[in-house]
Amino acid sequence: MTPRDGAPSHPAVRAFVDAVNAQDPQALWSVLAEDATVIDVGTERDTGAWVERELFSSHARMEVMEESPDGLSVQARFHNDIWGDIDTAWEFSVSDGVIRRFVTGPA
Repeated sequence: MTPRDGAPSHPAVRAFVDAVNAQDPQALWSVLAEDATVIDVGTERDTGAWVERELFSSHARMEVMEESPDGLSVQARFHNDIWGDIDTAWEFSVSDGVIRRFVTGPA
């Protein structure tokens, strides 16, 4: 389904996307669990290094196009200085209001 206002409906996922688009590392780390993991194209990555490289130093942006009914899976047009524009899929695992794990790759 398409998000009503173009933003994810799940609060933690919305905070993640908002932090990426604002290029705000502090906001992103506040929504990620301290031990959060990231799986990128099937491989677990070092979360801190991945976030810095793929999201912040490369000026990432996300435009959410579709989301699952629970708001924990989204398809987004993603842009950064490394990859340019790509359609991506994201799945988030959330508990206690923070993201414990996210999985991403081409849509």
